[in-house]
Amino acid sequence: MPAIRVASAALLGVTALTCFAPAAVASDDDNHYVMANGYRVLPSTVAAGGEVVLQVDRVASGCRSSVKVTSGVFDAVVIPKGSTSATAQVDWDAEPGVSYRVTFACGGVSAVKELTIAAVRPDPVHPRPPGGVHAGEGGTSAGFDLQEIGLGAALIAGSVAAAYRVARRRSGEDGG
Repeated sequence: MPAIRVASAALLGVTALTCFAPAAVASDDDNHYVMANGYRVLPSTVAAGGEVVLQVDRVASGCRSSVKVTSGVFDAVVIPKGSTSATAQVDWDAEPGVSYRVTFACGGVSAVKELTIAAVRPDPVHPRPPGGVHAGEGGTSAGFDLQEIGLGAALIAGSVAAAYRVARRRSGEDGG
């Protein structure tokens, strides 16, 4: 009889440990991050001033509520409940060659991904193309070619005639 009591107590202890251990690991106080799957930063390397897409796979992560995404290199972003992605603009003063922590928080648990800033910074000024935009041509008279217009008209007339013939043939079969 004492063996049954010991086995029951051990089983009860293991069950309690299994049920309550995830809640203890998931707390934010001790900086544990438990949701590693289902979160992505695309691209994982970006130039300062660039844009990244923050994604959450709702099935893989198990997250059903909104997700708050934070980093030292862009403003906080919220991926709303029911949505799977959002975009963030990387700060222009982000340090090239440095990896920054991107934290996805859903409920009381978090996941961490890395975002690396590319060593080369893009030019923030977008130059105009030389010259101006070539406008003004077009409409009904640009590229006016009688041969192409005639060929197009013949194709249209042929398809209308074929459709008419098929329709007349079928109506003769139905009526007779």
